[in-house]
Amino acid sequence: MKLTSEKALELLNEARGMAESDYWIEHSICVGNTAAVIAKALNLDEDMAKALGYIHDIGKRNGVGRGSDVVPHGIGGYEYLLSIGVGEEYANICLTHSYLNNDINCVAGGIPNKDRYKYEFVRDFIKKHEYTVLEKLINLCDLMCFQETMTMEKRLINLALRYGVFSNTVYHLTEAQKLKQYFDDMLGYNLYKLFPEILYN
Repeated sequence: MKLTSEKALELLNEARGMAESDYWIEHSICVGNTAAVIAKALNLDEDMAKALGYIHDIGKRNGVGRGSDVVPHGIGGYEYLLSIGVGEEYANICLTHSYLNNDINCVAGGIPNKDRYKYEFVRDFIKKHEYTVLEKLINLCDLMCFQETMTMEKRLINLALRYGVFSNTVYHLTEAQKLKQYFDDMLGYNLYKLFPEILYN
């Protein structure tokens, strides 16, 4: 099933009140809207970029936990979208959005727990999957949004303050910088120029 941004927004609104907090919904809307701006500048599919941003964290509708007995939101969202008939070209974003450089260890918040639900499936998927440009764009926009768009550097500091600094933090920061440079190079200028307001928020 093709997923429009309108339908993706409906899925978000249906999930309101399901988790302890709806902060993730506002974050997801921000990611989708930010991705659409950059996609438009690059002549990419603006509506698909927005839809992917909206649904990347849809697995958080069931809450978020860090223990080995809970379903991580990435695989939870992926399985949920497939179960309602959404195609893999959309559902994959739930798996890919947190991991840079095709590496499950290149993630904010520390090395993932190997005892978690379907760890090996996610690890192998990330390693073998060829990220699309739009999937890479959502990686970037996830690192530029809390509940508002901000510079990636400000957001990465926010993540470090919330989750701490881990053995993989420098690796993740390095790959995040490379990811932004990838899109700067595609645009031919610093992508922050598309969001002049973020220099002051």
